[in-house]
Amino acid sequence: MIKLSESEIKERLNEIDGWEYHDNAIHTTFEFNDFKDAFSVMTRIAFEAEAQQHHPDWSNVYNKLQISLSTHDAGGITENDFKLAKTIDNIIEAE
Repeated sequence: MIKLSESEIKERLNEIDGWEYHDNAIHTTFEFNDFKDAFSVMTRIAFEAEAQQHHPDWSNVYNKLQISLSTHDAGGITENDFKLAKTIDNIIEAE
């Protein structure tokens, strides 16, 4: 995978709502009704991430889920990160 330039990243961010670029990754946070809802979404994301062979850096505290995406092998953001971000957004929208 080829690392995207900062201008390419900023342009691609226009295609996904609620994601920000900093610290060499794209980031977002979701808030759910409770832990069960957050964990349920994390499980669905985990299956999709595994299918894409691209895994998020994430943390969960009660009803909040923080996600960061970066392609470590490329040393930055690639198309894989935006593909997974769109998948995550689709999962969230289906809730």
